[in-house]
Amino acid sequence: MISLSHYLVLGAILFAIAIVGIFLNRKNLIVLLMSIELMLLAVNTNFIAFSHYLNDLGGQLFVFFILVVAAAEAGIGLAILVVLFRNLSSIHVDDLDTLKG
Repeated sequence: MISLSHYLVLGAILFAIAIVGIFLNRKNLIVLLMSIELMLLAVNTNFIAFSHYLNDLGGQLFVFFILVVAAAEAGIGLAILVVLFRNLSSIHVDDLDTLKG
């Protein structure tokens, strides 16, 4: 049987991979967005694990809210990415300051 610690270790590993992804690649906007999404999925894994083992549905409710926020964040991030690529033909994070209106 899989215990709570297994899920927590999985969540910690996913979160650590996301942190490494952010620190190793700060230039590419797509990798940054994927790393942020991976962080949110790691947090969701922990919420679901605690919710299951404590027999409380509150954690699962928080997961739905986090998924909604993650979807909105991904939509806005991809919209910014498309505007950046159309204007500058690159997706480097350093070029974001040229989009100031």
